[in-house]
Amino acid sequence: MKHSTDRRGEGIDGAGLSFERPIRELERKIAELENLAGSTRLDLYGEIRLLKERLGRQLEETYARLTPWERVNVARHAERPVFSDYVAGMCEDFFELQGDGVFGEDRAIATGLARIGPEKVLLVGHRKGKTTKERLLTNFGCAHPEGYRKALRKMQLAVRLRLPIVSLINTPGAYPGIGAEERGQARAIAENIYGMFALRTPIVCVVIGEGGSGGALGIGVGDRVMMLQNAYYSVISPEGCAAILWKSGEKAPEAAKALRLTAEDLLELGVIDEIIPEPLGGAHRDPPGTIRTVRDRILQVLAELRAVRMEELQERRYLKFRRMGALAASGV
Repeated sequence: MKHSTDRRGEGIDGAGLSFERPIRELERKIAELENLAGSTRLDLYGEIRLLKERLGRQLEETYARLTPWERVNVARHAERPVFSDYVAGMCEDFFELQGDGVFGEDRAIATGLARIGPEKVLLVGHRKGKTTKERLLTNFGCAHPEGYRKALRKMQLAVRLRLPIVSLINTPGAYPGIGAEERGQARAIAENIYGMFALRTPIVCVVIGEGGSGGALGIGVGDRVMMLQNAYYSVISPEGCAAILWKSGEKAPEAAKALRLTAEDLLELGVIDEIIPEPLGGAHRDPPGTIRTVRDRILQVLAELRAVRMEELQERRYLKFRRMGALAASGV
């Protein structure tokens, strides 16, 4: 397995996630023995089998005790599947729709008509890119106001076409630049949140990586909000929280714990409805398997939502988020 350097996470070293060093060492030994067995007549398959069993145990033990900060770094892994991987892996057809009808095209949010199995949907998602050039073009998934206006405009089109909406969330947050503020960043996000409550069509949201602040919530109001096991969803990034509370980015691990941003915490708090399991060792170890799992769950949820009367669906959506507000007001 290849590894890449992450641009932000302190828990990721030049060869991958730092807490995975023992795992990578075992993988290196297995690869060496397999190469040796293949190039010689030595019978090494017993040793290889034992090392693979040890690797499985090591993976299970490591990922069973991840800290919140380590989960943040897993969510940011450079080889974790992103929007383009999901389009390629779970959509039979995808026709991108561009522009907000006001200012221009924002590459950080993608929208388009798609077919997932038997379901025709409007697919919306944060686009991070996979290469350095793509990441720069998409602002690393940080959208401008025109991205959110585009998303709402296309979601309203989905209502007219009687298509359900599938939203894939993966952003560190909305773009914080002066231009974005001048063009109404906060208003655009607020209008999306307000507007999504009124959409008369089923909405399924999945946090596939990072779920940062209003940047995530701008396309995150849904009838079913799901989250991959090692994704995170938070009002602020751990680094941002640490900078505000402790004036030091070194406190990011403590901030991650205090924010209660893991899937397990958010399910307990009622912020999300469901956790989608990842392959052992994280989505970056088996992107195709992860994408299949997400695809299957989306199809199952859409079938469930279609059976609910639209008025009841909208009422449930509204009450779900109202309960979150009551929880926040109580200081929990």
